[in-house]
Formats: sequence, C-alpha cells, structure tokens
Amino acid sequence: MPIDLAQSLENLKLERDAIQLYDALATIEKDPARADAFRTIAGNERRHAEIWATRLTELGATVPPVGGARFRVRVIIALARLLGTHAVKDLVLALEGDEEDIYMAQAAPEVEAIAADEREHAEIWKRLSVDRATGSEAPVAPDGAARAAAISPSARAAVRAGAADHASAVVGVSNATEIASRERWHRAGRSGTLRAVIFGVSDGLVSNLALVMGVAGAGAAIGEGRFILLAGIAGLLAGAFSMAAGEYISMQSQRELFERQIALERAELEAMPDEEREELAAVYRAKGFTAAEADAIATRMFADPEHALDTLVREELGLDPDELGSAWGAAAGSFIAFAAGAIVPVLPYVFGSGAAAFWTAIGASLVALFLVGAGVSLLTGRSLLFSGGRQVGIGSAAAAVTYAVGSIIGVTVAG
Repeated sequence: MPIDLAQSLENLKLERDAIQLYDALATIEKDPARADAFRTIAGNERRHAEIWATRLTELGATVPPVGGARFRVRVIIALARLLGTHAVKDLVLALEGDEEDIYMAQAAPEVEAIAADEREHAEIWKRLSVDRATGSEAPVAPDGAARAAAISPSARAAVRAGAADHASAVVGVSNATEIASRERWHRAGRSGTLRAVIFGVSDGLVSNLALVMGVAGAGAAIGEGRFILLAGIAGLLAGAFSMAAGEYISMQSQRELFERQIALERAELEAMPDEEREELAAVYRAKGFTAAEADAIATRMFADPEHALDTLVREELGLDPDELGSAWGAAAGSFIAFAAGAIVPVLPYVFGSGAAAFWTAIGASLVALFLVGAGVSLLTGRSLLFSGGRQVGIGSAAAAVTYAVGSIIGVTVAG
C-alpha cells in the first residue's frame, strides 16, 4: 500500500528529528570513533529524509522547512550535553526502536530498507558499547557506508515506484532481520539509571501521598492532625528502606548469577578454545561479515584470552561485564529515589499545619506527579501531556481512595 501525503510528512519529521539528534551527539562526543559513528548514522538519516522529501514532491506537496526537534529529542540532547553520550544510550535505543516500529507498522515495501537501517543503528550502539569496554577497534558496521549506500538507493527507488519489488527494497536486510528477531536486544535498554530513578520517585510519591491523605482523612475526623507528619515520615523511611533492601537482594542475586555464567564461559574457553573461536566467528557471520572476515576477527580476538572471554560474554550471553552493577549502589539509589518522591507530600507539614499544609501538599504532589509522568514519556515515547496526565490521574485516585477510607475509619474511631 503506497504511503500517503500525511504519512510522508510524519516520516520526514521523524528523520529530521533523528538528524538533529545524531548531529548533536557527534558534536558532543569527544571520542573520535564514536563521533564518527554518530556522523555515519546522521548520514543515513539524511538519506531517509531525502526519500520522504522526494515522495512529497512527487505527491505535489511543498516540502516544509526544517523546524525544531520534538521535545523528547531536545531532552535527550540536553541530557547528553550534561551527562555525556553514554548516559543517554537507553533513551536513544528506545527512540530507535519506536522509529522501527512506526515504519514496520506502515506495511509498505518502500519502508523495509529504512526499518533495516534503524535496526542497524541499534547494532552500531551495541558495537560502540563493546568498543568502549574492550578498548578495541570494534567495527561500527559491516562495509560501513557501502552497506548504507546499497540499502538507501533501493528504498528511494521503491518510493518513486510507489510499490517496487519487495525483494529489491530489502537487499542485504535478511541478516539484520534474522538477528533482530533472534536477539531483539533490548531496544528500551536494560533498566537504565534514568528508568530506575523515575520509577523510584514515582513509587515514593504515589505511596506516601496515599498514606498522608489517608491519615489526613482520619486526622480531620479525630482532630489529631499532628499524626500526619509522623505517619508521612514513618512511611518515607519504611518505604525507602524496603525499596533499598529489595533492590540490594535483587541486584546481588542477579550479579551472582551473571558471575556464574561468566565463570562457566571462562571454563569452556579454557577447555575447548577452538570450538569457542568457531562460535564467535559464526556470530560475526550472522552479523553480515564474510566467512574470511569473521574468521579473521575471531582469530584476532582470541589472541588475548581475556579479550576473547569479554567478547564471548557480550556476544553469546548478551551480558556486559562492566554493567553488572553494584548492589550497594543500587540500594542507595533506590533509597534516595523513593525518598525524593515520598518527601513531597510531607514537607508542607514540616513547615505548617491545618488546611494550608493540606492543600499545599496536594498541589505540590500533583505538580510532582505530572513531572514524573513527563519523565516516563522520555522512555515510552508517549505524549508528555498524556503521560503526565495519566500519572496525575493514578496518584489522585490513590489519594482520594485512601482519604475516603481514612475519613470513614476516623469517624468510626471518634464515635
């Protein structure tokens, strides 16, 4: 089914946003190899934008001027400037995954090659992560610009034809598709720091707001408003310590499991190095390298046993030894995130009481809930207003229910 005018405009905007993102990342990045990889991706996105601009022209529409990027992209760029490009990997991968899903949902042959490029961009990020950890010159993409050039003209020809032969549009894509379906390697990232912070704050805010409102409802009936502050502080500490303990046990157990898997891989490497080298070569052949290239890369990797182990762990097990995480760090992070959210409805009662503190707590909590929802939208790709409004609705419902229950219990106790 040919792509219509409205969809072509949306696709053009999508690609222009991606151009601005990767141009910015290339400027921010200090590592020349990573910066070059970002420029390569930006070049792919420019080719995609040209495809949709051409399509608009053929449909008789005026190609709109380049505008500012959408809010989600601007936030990612701002975070990259502040924290570095490594810190925004999960957010960019989520964005790439969303773009791939958008193209695949269009079910038109002309977008297949572009979707394959989006999958390849995710592979580039993965190789950059390997390169960072090992210090090796891991290849950014098979055949570099040549592969991109082989894909993009096919897609452009398909657009001009409206519905060109599907096979020609996906030249060189089968390997990428097979890998994507087999590995689907975590487009949204693996529980990144930003994700943990956002949801930790959300847990603390919603749970302690509900607690404070429940006690406030009972306190209004009983006439003991000072219990609100005590309950809020108790809820903050109990929840924060519970979150920290749970995160510590979870992270430590996961770390021990990963360490055991790495130890087993080390034993296999020592016991049968030739078989392991062949397995690694097979992985690179699946990524699009020729048999000779894959064998050469695997042989070079196995020249250093520790380097070989690191690569096998990443490629076969899908683990990053440098990102196993600290159980104590995870526990501290969970404690702080939960406490940061839980303190919001409590603070007004630290400095005041009565109706003023009550309504200030509600107002501050609603604002905080919206901000947390806006943060969630960075990960999910949903509208900022939708995510923020949904978070406000959930928090408000929890607070209203507990306030009502507290009022009923308070009246019963007072009577």
